[in-house]
Amino acid sequence: MEYTLNIRGRLLDLSTPKVMGILNATPDSFYSGSRKQTEKEIAERANQIVEEGGSIIDVGAFSTRPGAVEVGEEEETERLKRALAIVRREQPDVAVSVDTYRPLVARRCVEEFGADIINDVSEGGITGIVDTPIHEQGDMFRTVGELKVPYILMSVKSNLHDMLIAFAEEVQTLRDYGAKDIILDPGYGFGKTREQNFEILSQAERLLTLDLPVLAGVSRKSMIFKTIGGDPTTSLNGTTVLNTVSLLKGASILRVHDVREAWEAVELTQQ
Repeated sequence: MEYTLNIRGRLLDLSTPKVMGILNATPDSFYSGSRKQTEKEIAERANQIVEEGGSIIDVGAFSTRPGAVEVGEEEETERLKRALAIVRREQPDVAVSVDTYRPLVARRCVEEFGADIINDVSEGGITGIVDTPIHEQGDMFRTVGELKVPYILMSVKSNLHDMLIAFAEEVQTLRDYGAKDIILDPGYGFGKTREQNFEILSQAERLLTLDLPVLAGVSRKSMIFKTIGGDPTTSLNGTTVLNTVSLLKGASILRVHDVREAWEAVELTQQ
């Protein structure tokens, strides 16, 4: 499938899958190796992502892992403002997504801080931190429609049947609000057991029936180390395996901590 994303008037071609590198401006991301807080760390990480083959930098300032401490909207905004300024200074031409489920934060990041893409783990406001009710001002779908930026719609549904039905309805709502580029993310690890994650992955090609690009985010997640042992720090090889499966199932974007390894998976599966 050949897709493009309109990044402020420039087209990002997804006919070859792209790698999105994670930059966590947080003190408590589930994978300690991805936590970047100082200006030097953020700058080095932004440059590393691009040097290793990343096409998108995904900046987050609020961990949504199980048991995470909720960060206030003002604190999240300040973290993102600072991190995005550093990323934009270091990599002015790369596509940048902002990982937030708060509509007001997303709007400021796009309008004021230079973000190009909204990456929303809440499925438009269903849930934020895992197993924690969401209570945010504003409507994310309406915000996306007004901003006209690419939007990553992540599912918290536990099976493909419900996911596809919800995606179809949500995409129509987004279109009605004026949204243009929509990327689907099955949401591995969100609202799903380990077994459900693998059941969805085994049928992930069915997501292509909606004729939209698909993002896979399995990087160092518990579905890997709860299956083969270890923890996030030992899950790089398992991540590469599942990234490869995702590519073979039609994923257009891999969201990862380890950019070079994901880029290699893309290159080898394209031969």
